[in-house]
Amino acid sequence: MYRFSATQAYNDLVQQRLRELREQAIPGTQTMGEFLQRRLSPAIATVAATAQRLTSLSQRIERTSALLRTRVDIATEAQNQELLAQLTRGQDLQLKLQSTVEGLSIAAISYYVVSLILYIGKAAKAGGAPVNPELLAGALIPLVLLGIWWGTRRLQRNLHQNAPH
Repeated sequence: MYRFSATQAYNDLVQQRLRELREQAIPGTQTMGEFLQRRLSPAIATVAATAQRLTSLSQRIERTSALLRTRVDIATEAQNQELLAQLTRGQDLQLKLQSTVEGLSIAAISYYVVSLILYIGKAAKAGGAPVNPELLAGALIPLVLLGIWWGTRRLQRNLHQNAPH
């Protein structure tokens, strides 16, 4: 495009110089302006047509590039959506696993607390207290389970309230 612009500028300069000459036509002879015009006009027309074709080609390439960028953007967005969906599925699985572990933790803690109650009952019976340790431990199992479940829920609620959003 630089060379085409330079060619057009040269043509403008030649035309200006020919006008400054103020030639007078001599019958039967060709003026210098006519001579140069006949030789220069086809070349200038070719340059102008080529410049127009290059401009048109450049615009088509630009539109094609924009379409390609759009396709790439759409593909990227689709990949991002799939990635977010996978992350969501992973979080759901993690939440289910956490609930399962939490349930097992409640059972394990309850087992240890009931075992402690059983040992305390055996110690009390050995100390002379009128206590049946197995009956005491069995009767307290529902209360222990409920207490540990309630304590776990309360701890979760406090953690969620204090967690940054």
